[in-house]
Amino acid sequence: MSQDAQASHGRTICVVGPTGSGKSEVADRVAERLGGAVISVDAMQVYRGMDIGTAKTPPSSRRAPLLMVDVCDPGEGYSAQRFQHDARQVIDDLTCRGIVPVLCGGTGLYLDATIDELSLPEGSGGDARRKALERRAEVEGAQVLHDELEARDPRSAALIHPHNVRRTIRAIELLDDGTSYAASYGSSRSHEPHYDARIWGLATDRQRLYDRIDARVDGMMASGLLDEVRTLGAHGLDRAPTASQAIGYKELLEYLAGACTLDEAVTRVKRRSRRYAKRQLTWLRHDDRVRWIDMDVTDVGHAAETIVSDWKVG
Repeated sequence: MSQDAQASHGRTICVVGPTGSGKSEVADRVAERLGGAVISVDAMQVYRGMDIGTAKTPPSSRRAPLLMVDVCDPGEGYSAQRFQHDARQVIDDLTCRGIVPVLCGGTGLYLDATIDELSLPEGSGGDARRKALERRAEVEGAQVLHDELEARDPRSAALIHPHNVRRTIRAIELLDDGTSYAASYGSSRSHEPHYDARIWGLATDRQRLYDRIDARVDGMMASGLLDEVRTLGAHGLDRAPTASQAIGYKELLEYLAGACTLDEAVTRVKRRSRRYAKRQLTWLRHDDRVRWIDMDVTDVGHAAETIVSDWKVG
């Protein structure tokens, strides 16, 4: 066990930020420096085969182990409750062995569910109302239902990832029954800790971030994202209730189905990615535990060293 690991036993590092902020590379360097392991906190990186579009760090480029990726097939349902259970098992195993867990991601609900005491409302049975909502999601798309939820109950919509069709449907059901998903979510934003988590966020100028997102989408296309989606589509990705709604996959599935041109699909990917980044920042800005690092005045290496130095001080 290294001296750094001994000093940090029982604590967790969290590196957060919007898509395209560079958090994966920073977290990887922090974990390498501390002899730790990175735990992905991403609602879509859990799916096998969804590599390019979810920006998983390729195995050949990893400086430290990357965990909580490739844990289920795209056709499986993978909820925040399941992530909470699995991620905590991984964290507890690492800390018991004196290995520093470095959580990395932008899915705010999954992060809170992991590091805080948080009970998430369960779904319920498949009655006629639910089946009708599920059909709407299939025909009109998950975003339409999420937009409807946002119009009716903005607080609940802010807590639910737009890709999470099941939970969006459950929130609409609760509204119809006269209650709110946000009320069921309770006092989660009070952040009663489950772990002694220290959180660093990566910030950058909004327009610069959007430019990076657009360039990253172009890079994904050049790296073979369309072929990845085509292969997954041949294995039923279009029938997967959650994975098929992932940014990049939904739009390219529509292109492959002849619903739009490739240029139109790529434009939609960029637009949805920018909107998602804005929602991520909104979520994170409400967490006063986050220590922000300005990536406009530093680089990945210095950001990682800042986190490591702060971590050692405690």
